[in-house]
Amino acid sequence: MDKMEKLEAMNKVLRELEDLKNSETSVLKKVAQVEAENINLGIGLLDKKLPDIHEYSDKSIETIDGLLNEFLEYRDKFVKDNNLTPSEEVIS
Repeated sequence: MDKMEKLEAMNKVLRELEDLKNSETSVLKKVAQVEAENINLGIGLLDKKLPDIHEYSDKSIETIDGLLNEFLEYRDKFVKDNNLTPSEEVIS
């Protein structure tokens, strides 16, 4: 794999990580919607379990975001070290 192919693969990984973060954000929003509905319902089972799911989803977003930022720095260093020009469609 040459350097440009490697850069393209890294850019694809960045897009996939961003998509993963967006998907997890959607999950978190859905959990919050269920929590809001349960305010009226007052079902103990949901009161007990939903905060855990909310916490896990929130932590997942934080972890993905951290990885995304670290990998972006890695990609940028690769670009600089190899005197490459990243394509315009790349996350920056």
